[in-house]
Amino acid sequence: MPGERHLRILARLSAHGDSDSGTAGLCAVAAEVSAMTGAGIMLMSTDSPMGSFCTSNDVSTVIEELQFSLGEGPCVDAHTLGRPVLEPDLADPAVVRWLAFSPPALAAGVRAVFGFPLQMGAVRFGALNLYRDQPGPLSDDQHADLLVMASVAAQSVLATQSRDFSHGSDAPEVGADFHLIVHQASGMVAAQLGISVGNAFVRLRAHAFSHDLPLTGVADAVVARQLRFDSVGTP
Repeated sequence: MPGERHLRILARLSAHGDSDSGTAGLCAVAAEVSAMTGAGIMLMSTDSPMGSFCTSNDVSTVIEELQFSLGEGPCVDAHTLGRPVLEPDLADPAVVRWLAFSPPALAAGVRAVFGFPLQMGAVRFGALNLYRDQPGPLSDDQHADLLVMASVAAQSVLATQSRDFSHGSDAPEVGADFHLIVHQASGMVAAQLGISVGNAFVRLRAHAFSHDLPLTGVADAVVARQLRFDSVGTP
């Protein structure tokens, strides 16, 4: 029963000290509940990643960074489509997708990836991402557990945001990586080129991808005024 799954997940979170809205154990519990190698939560705004809310290990952090920098992957698709996106064998997929994301994810040790949207009613604001270092589909029980886990994670994310803003803070909770430097750089590029912030973000991402640079590194250069997009020779 869903109620039993929900109580079991809350009990796991309580054991981590995160029964309501903390982040430290949220991704770790998601991985434990589903018997996955790791888990991460990506927050999204419309169709653009905002950054990682939490990750359970170093490889999960790499996966979230790849999706943030490249704008593709299971979290992005799950958020956009509003349904779970399941890839049981990233090395030999039934349908080829994520041409930029898949090679570095495989190199990091990822063989299967599964994305579940975070939503409250009709509003979606991110996705829960799970990975495994061996190929294989989710069992029916794993799939059912992760649907409930995604619901719990969505409530936890919203509770964290509500608590932060009620305390008068515009900054995310410590430990949540929202890549604020990228959003600052997007605003600067938007002003330089007279375009929307969304289009400026796309320009930043394209520059990073074409020069094989991390997106945060390009953003750092923009904010430090070492790189301008309205100068001759810039993208």
